[in-house]
Amino acid sequence: MSDFLLENQAARKLIQTLGLPVPVPMRLRRAKGPWDERPLHDDDVVVGAAPGGAMSDALARTLTMAGAAPWVTRPELLTAFAEPGEAFGRPAKLITPDGLPDGLRVRALVFDATNLGDPTELRALYEFFHPLMNRLANCGRVVVIGRPPGSFESAAIAATHAGLEGFARSVAKEVGKRGSTAHVVYVERGAEERICGVLRFLLSARSAFVSGQPLHVTGEARAPSQAPWTRGLAGKIALVTGAARGIGESTAELLAAEGAHVVCLDRPADDALVSQVARRIGGSVLLADLGQADATTVIVDALRRTHGGVDVVVHNAGITRDKTLAKMKPEAWDQTLEVNLASVARITSALLEGTLRDDGRIVCLSSVAGIAGNVGQTNYAASKAGIVGYVRKLAKHTAARGITVNAIAPGFIETRLTAAIPMVIREAARRLSNLGQGGLPRDVGEAISFLASPNAHGLTGQVLRVCGGALVGA
Repeated sequence: MSDFLLENQAARKLIQTLGLPVPVPMRLRRAKGPWDERPLHDDDVVVGAAPGGAMSDALARTLTMAGAAPWVTRPELLTAFAEPGEAFGRPAKLITPDGLPDGLRVRALVFDATNLGDPTELRALYEFFHPLMNRLANCGRVVVIGRPPGSFESAAIAATHAGLEGFARSVAKEVGKRGSTAHVVYVERGAEERICGVLRFLLSARSAFVSGQPLHVTGEARAPSQAPWTRGLAGKIALVTGAARGIGESTAELLAAEGAHVVCLDRPADDALVSQVARRIGGSVLLADLGQADATTVIVDALRRTHGGVDVVVHNAGITRDKTLAKMKPEAWDQTLEVNLASVARITSALLEGTLRDDGRIVCLSSVAGIAGNVGQTNYAASKAGIVGYVRKLAKHTAARGITVNAIAPGFIETRLTAAIPMVIREAARRLSNLGQGGLPRDVGEAISFLASPNAHGLTGQVLRVCGGALVGA
């Protein structure tokens, strides 16, 4: 099922010409192919900072290595950009906010707010962004970097950094109609270098449907010894459950493109479909019904016997058995909690006992419904909220082994399930987000493949919403 307002050019022009009060979403700029060394090739990026910001060196290395054309608004930032700019042929240019070349549209605006103190210093956000917002290109990116509010003894300074989230979420709503996104990234002291992979993802076209999110970069999980930017999963074994179609299929394809051998798991009833996926990407098939008691044994034994272990586990499989609570049968409750939550915990626990290798990655599928709740989905929402609590707790137990544990919470994604939703409800669900449209299975797969990569080691115990900045549960 396609989005009428995205696909029908005649309708788009008519709505715009007549000035009708109907949102006309921007076609998003999405990545094609696997990761490359220069995901920001020739993208103009303006970098600003409050005096004494801690991120200058990391920003300089990240942007120049990723191929960006950096502009800076403070003379002292030129020092940080000098060496990497020369090494990668990307020297930074100094400009005043109103001094950009005529007609230049920048791909991203990045502000280092790590050294903001008293709440009055939030004025620095206005001074940097105010003159530049109209220079942000369609499908652009805004990123604000701060410190975790809880890391400060001073309540006033904690308030300042908490304010960054409200600012970024609001900017995301303002720029969403142009296909652009905004985020705040909180970086723990000592974890500055771990922001590199996060920024490459957020500033690239791979984060097209991720908007208005707070991300927390920590030093909690042990860093891998090697973290290549391309084909980072070469030689790795990845398990994707529910791989026959939709998000699972897209995820399997993207992981394979990064070099992983993907074990595509689905129900025996979907043998034909999942086999097609596996053949197409050079993976292998594992048939198991997660609702059955022997599923854990089947999965663990197969991964050990055939592959000697596993490096990436993506718990994508899930079911819905929707009814209002008063009408719900007990088996509908039990089946949903078993497949969506209990089996995830049981299988993961077994894999951690010698099958999942150190520096591994675990990614679980939650849902915006698990965060906000939904009528007729008490069972589903309970299972997906349970995933949130599960990854947050499990991450603390696996960090010493370098294993990160995160969740993805998709919003409205164009799949066969959403295509079955009544038209009026489906249309409303598409528009109730910053970006004014539904996402694609690939959008979720891009976020999963990023979290599965070696360069995502700064993120663990977190929930990343891939929802276009859904207004529900924001």
